[in-house]
Amino acid sequence: MNYFKFNINPKFGAFAVSKAMIILLVTSILISFSFKKIPAKTPPNIIIILIDDAGYADFGFMGSKDLLTPNIDALTAQSVCFTDAHVTATVCSPSRAGLLTGKYQQRFGYECNEGDGYTGLDTAQILLPSLLKAKGYTTAAFGKWHLGFEANQHPLQKGFQHYYGFLAGGRSYFYKPLVDDKVGSKNALYENHKQVKFDGYLTDVLGDKAVDFIEQNSKQPFFIYWAPNAVHTPMEATQEDMEMFAKHPRQKLAAMTYALDRSIGKIINGLKKQGIYENTLIFFLSDNGGAHNNQSSNLPLKGFKGNEFEAGHRIPFLACWPKSLAANLAYKGITSSLDIFPTALAVAGINNNYLLDGVNLLPFITGKNKKNPHPELFWRKDKIAAVRYNEYKLIHVDGFGDRLYNLNNDLAESNDLCTTEPAIYKKLKEQLYNWEKDKLSPLWTEGPVWDSITYMIHEDLMNNKKVRVRNPAELEKFQSQKNK
Repeated sequence: MNYFKFNINPKFGAFAVSKAMIILLVTSILISFSFKKIPAKTPPNIIIILIDDAGYADFGFMGSKDLLTPNIDALTAQSVCFTDAHVTATVCSPSRAGLLTGKYQQRFGYECNEGDGYTGLDTAQILLPSLLKAKGYTTAAFGKWHLGFEANQHPLQKGFQHYYGFLAGGRSYFYKPLVDDKVGSKNALYENHKQVKFDGYLTDVLGDKAVDFIEQNSKQPFFIYWAPNAVHTPMEATQEDMEMFAKHPRQKLAAMTYALDRSIGKIINGLKKQGIYENTLIFFLSDNGGAHNNQSSNLPLKGFKGNEFEAGHRIPFLACWPKSLAANLAYKGITSSLDIFPTALAVAGINNNYLLDGVNLLPFITGKNKKNPHPELFWRKDKIAAVRYNEYKLIHVDGFGDRLYNLNNDLAESNDLCTTEPAIYKKLKEQLYNWEKDKLSPLWTEGPVWDSITYMIHEDLMNNKKVRVRNPAELEKFQSQKNK
């Protein structure tokens, strides 16, 4: 056994270690080991950083040359970067439902943002924090919820022990007592169930609150769901950050992104200060692609938030766990936000006995599993659906038609292959049909106005034309001109 190795310095050549002395030393050490309680392996802290409406190309590590993200880029250098990563929906609310349940949200009828008949999260669904809490994790959520307004849909009823944020889909970044922060407003900020005031810029406040939580809970495993509204509209930033980017062509987004990066840096430094950074698993991603109205860039992808082209659901995605995962690794397999749930269960030591659509990413990252995590992925939002199969992707619009693309050769989704690749076209049509068999129809849609806008956007993008309408005002103008 090579437990002990004695290296005798030559200058002590006259010194002799007797056999009896060695036996005595080894015996005493082994006896002390037998009485020492060896601590169990400490499960990692888990943090999900879910940002809002971020552009695919709007980080330094994704190639941005004009937006400053030094802390996120530094995190990337210690992370696995998933280069073909996707969320389950192209808009905020259903995307969050898929992430926190680990299921395609179509399993429980949740595929659109709030609209006609909106009921929010099916309360029968088990969320990730509930399982982590049962395992002994302390759980906290910060920022945007956007999963329902009823009492039984509140974060504190769905597994979180602490909540600091707002229930709605968006709000101002500043305290506004006559607007978002009116008494009882769904947009107002709450700490647990108590409406609270705040000073300063909301992105900074959410970062500070997360750091406080880390300091107070550093002695036991914790789970943080940090979901700021940055960089969702309204486009608001501090005066200091705006001045820093004076004359920048995307001034407001640059300032908001810099503030976002600053808060992420605070969280990382807070972990390091407590000596727990090495054993913290951090996921970083956006809830969907960049929106058309927040100055974001999704290049080289086609489309934007709200449609089934790549820019709607393909997102930057990182996993950082310095103690256990490789640093600065690009992983090319097809991955999904669905994978966060089962991966978190695995690292927390929780048996996965649940119906989940994601996979534990650890065997794939480490190379133990050489297969693709997801040879297939699916999306659907009312009348528009899509399927990804290896390098191929099919987009279907009810009443309009289909488009088939090879993403390896055509990431911009401009060359339709339905007629030139009939066998592949047929296969993907069948896959989409089979997937939809056991999924619920949407329990609500976004209403006739947004339904019309989404439909028209897909018509234009599928025909490689300029998008005619992107919001209700543009739709009204288009219809009035059409009726003249």
